[in-house]
Amino acid sequence: MRHRTDCRLCGGTDVELVVPLAPTAIADAYVSDPGERQDTYPLDLYFCRACSHVQLLDVVEPRLMFKEDYTYETGGSAGIMKHFGEYAESVIERESPEEGSLVVEIGSNDGTLLKFFKDAGMHVLGIDPAVRLAERARSAGVETIPRFLDPELTREIREERGGARIVTANNVFAHADDLGGMADSIRMLMADDGLFAFEVSYLVDVVDKMLLGTIFHEHLCYHAVKPMRAFLARHDLELVDVDRVGIQGGSIIGYAQVAGGPRQVSPRVEELVRMEEERGFDQEETFRAFSDRIESMKAEHEDVLGALQRDGKTLAGYGAARGGTILIAHFGLARYLDYLVDDSPSKVGLYSPGDHLPILPSDALYERQPDAVVILAWVHRKAILETHRRYMDEGGSFIVSYPEVEVLSGGG
Repeated sequence: MRHRTDCRLCGGTDVELVVPLAPTAIADAYVSDPGERQDTYPLDLYFCRACSHVQLLDVVEPRLMFKEDYTYETGGSAGIMKHFGEYAESVIERESPEEGSLVVEIGSNDGTLLKFFKDAGMHVLGIDPAVRLAERARSAGVETIPRFLDPELTREIREERGGARIVTANNVFAHADDLGGMADSIRMLMADDGLFAFEVSYLVDVVDKMLLGTIFHEHLCYHAVKPMRAFLARHDLELVDVDRVGIQGGSIIGYAQVAGGPRQVSPRVEELVRMEEERGFDQEETFRAFSDRIESMKAEHEDVLGALQRDGKTLAGYGAARGGTILIAHFGLARYLDYLVDDSPSKVGLYSPGDHLPILPSDALYERQPDAVVILAWVHRKAILETHRRYMDEGGSFIVSYPEVEVLSGGG
């Protein structure tokens, strides 16, 4: 790990710590041996006073996170599958690319998104350093290069295949420490009339909805439109449109062209910039207030869970996804929870990162009948409550954290 002292977007050195968070293990580093030692790394958010970008400055070596056995698969979620299908359809409708046009995705994972473009008649190419996922994508017919994007690979692709009509980077444009280098590589990959489409978690939603589960070491950047527009302009790219979407609790899909390209800039870009300014997202005080809200929520958890524990109640957590790691670490939940339950077979039988809570299948709610279950993935609160209505009918309670900590039981 290293600590940088300048802003990742503008290079300014006037960066201020605004949201201190508890150090955590790598969010996806589940282990099979509960005795295994795992390092923890800082997860503090900093604000750039020059361009207003919010970011992590403590950078974990990427190969510790994006390993060959990286576990997150986009195709494992029906919601993501549906979203990516709509995403691809929207881009194709917007651009009307000719059949056979080249579409390149950076951080292509298991090829889920590119498969939609391929089915629409495009030539597709994925780039992803996770070897196992790249193999899975290739077995599904999506050509994938198992490497990190760098200038050498960019030149190879451009020389062999020409410029890409569409370049996408979805939930990875927040992952690169050298984001400027990535932007330059994207510019090099694009045809002169090409489109760069990228999806990132939206900082406004992170703050408004307390989306703490989106804060982990892979996500180095927490994007807003104002600093993003200025950043792209510095790399010969022009932000021409932005869509707000509900995926992952609240995200934006940005569309950029080569500076001076054929597309008109949508009024939505300026509207979102103006909204961010009016709400203070270019002021550090906004994020200090966000930090205060997090600490208040932590205290609420301690009050509610501590009271249940003193009453002898058994407690579990629902969700072994990456976002749960920050919640367990920062709120100190490991001292209250006996185990986690999760719907993913690939997680069952393992132990959570850092705190090494055992992960059981969600059927354990009925077999073990814990008195209360903390919903760690509160973005999915509604689906969890609907799916496990029987657990509450049989006397169990769910604890939800947003918009306030609340115990739901029976008809709750």
